[in-house]
Amino acid sequence: MRCPFCNFNDTQVKNSRPTEDNASIRRRRECPQCDGRFTTFERVKLGDITVIKRSGDAMPFEREKIAKSIYTAMRKRPFSREDIEKFISKIIQNLESQGDSSIPSRVIGEMVLNELAGLDPVAYVRFASVYKDFQDSEDFNHFIAHLAQKDKSRKE
Repeated sequence: MRCPFCNFNDTQVKNSRPTEDNASIRRRRECPQCDGRFTTFERVKLGDITVIKRSGDAMPFEREKIAKSIYTAMRKRPFSREDIEKFISKIIQNLESQGDSSIPSRVIGEMVLNELAGLDPVAYVRFASVYKDFQDSEDFNHFIAHLAQKDKSRKE
């Protein structure tokens, strides 16, 4: 593993342990050249996922993209970084278990929306506003009214 500070090619692992959700390994590393310390995470990758965009273009799945949007939706909500990472890992495991290596972006967005709906209503609305491309306050009003209707029917 290359040192992020001095680019030396041979860093040493000082400590390894599984993360709380056992989905990855956390490693503390040290560079023998500059004595810099940093953390890396190893995750199992079952297969390459290709995302089929609305335009029909195919591109490789990037965990960082989905993580960024989920972190944005859950910003300032009562969840720890570990909770959010578990949530992201769950989404990715669901995607990998689909059995198909080509997944439409619509399916990924709906999967995240469905999971957020059961986790946090504010994060759900935040993610939906970007995913569904809300243009003005009226879009929010319609969406919130739809949510209220769903809650009402669930309580009955």
